[in-house]
Amino acid sequence: MGKIAFVFPGQGVQTAGMGKDFYENSQTAKAIYELASKASGLDVEGLCFSENDQLNITEYTQIALLTTEVAILQEVMNRGVKPDVCAGLSLGEYAAIAASGAMEPEDLFQIIRLRGKYMQEAYPEGGAMMAVLGAEAEMVAKVCEETEGIVSIANDNCPGQLVISGEEKAVKAAGDTVLAKGAKRCVPLQVSGPFHSALLGKASKQLAEVLADKKIKDIQVPYVCNTEARLVTDKAEIKDLLVRQVASGVRFRESIAVMQEMGVDTFVEIGPGKTVAGFVRKTDRNLKVINIEKYEDLEKLSELL
Repeated sequence: MGKIAFVFPGQGVQTAGMGKDFYENSQTAKAIYELASKASGLDVEGLCFSENDQLNITEYTQIALLTTEVAILQEVMNRGVKPDVCAGLSLGEYAAIAASGAMEPEDLFQIIRLRGKYMQEAYPEGGAMMAVLGAEAEMVAKVCEETEGIVSIANDNCPGQLVISGEEKAVKAAGDTVLAKGAKRCVPLQVSGPFHSALLGKASKQLAEVLADKKIKDIQVPYVCNTEARLVTDKAEIKDLLVRQVASGVRFRESIAVMQEMGVDTFVEIGPGKTVAGFVRKTDRNLKVINIEKYEDLEKLSELL
């Protein structure tokens, strides 16, 4: 067997009830949820486990999803499975940092609570995001550069799947142009802000202030950062990369390639859904993907031990 990567999804995969079976069956996971509630000042268990209107609001989504991912991560690692490298999609990068050992969960929960709030408030009106399917990243990037207004690639997820973000008018114009140039489809996304675009600059500055006094420890497991799609092994880089990530594109397609070059052939997706698994499979069908979403999924880990 080659190397193992732990990968974590971002916003959009959250569902009511996520992580509840871990909470009920694992003291380790339960302690993580309780820690997140204490660190954030929110009822994180209530957010995650019951039907509510807040779970899909960014400032609450982020703490709920990160808590679930870290809770599952801790139980996976308790079973003796350790990664050679980690990566996360947008918000998931914070779970990757937890797996790297570079930050304590309590600090991550405090940071992500405010990150979600700042991103929610940064640009409340006039922003948009749009999925672009069946187009080359280079073409879409060029179209965005040539479009009047603010628009850029927010996510390069896998071959043929991109997301653009920015001012509503500019996003629509860029979408029309890439369709004319051969893109298969453009789908407006129902989101609460133009995430990972220059319009989130205010949130980046606010996040920098929050990160300033947080302690960063030596990295035990390298992770691949979204902003530059490269391995991070120096703890001194982490804060700057997280600040930049808010208003920069997520380069996940390239991140998968970086992990492949390291010799990774098995990806363990930790968290709700199978979004990241889909990106990995679309990148290379020969890669092995395991999803750990439910407590019963832990049985899949036996073959990795």
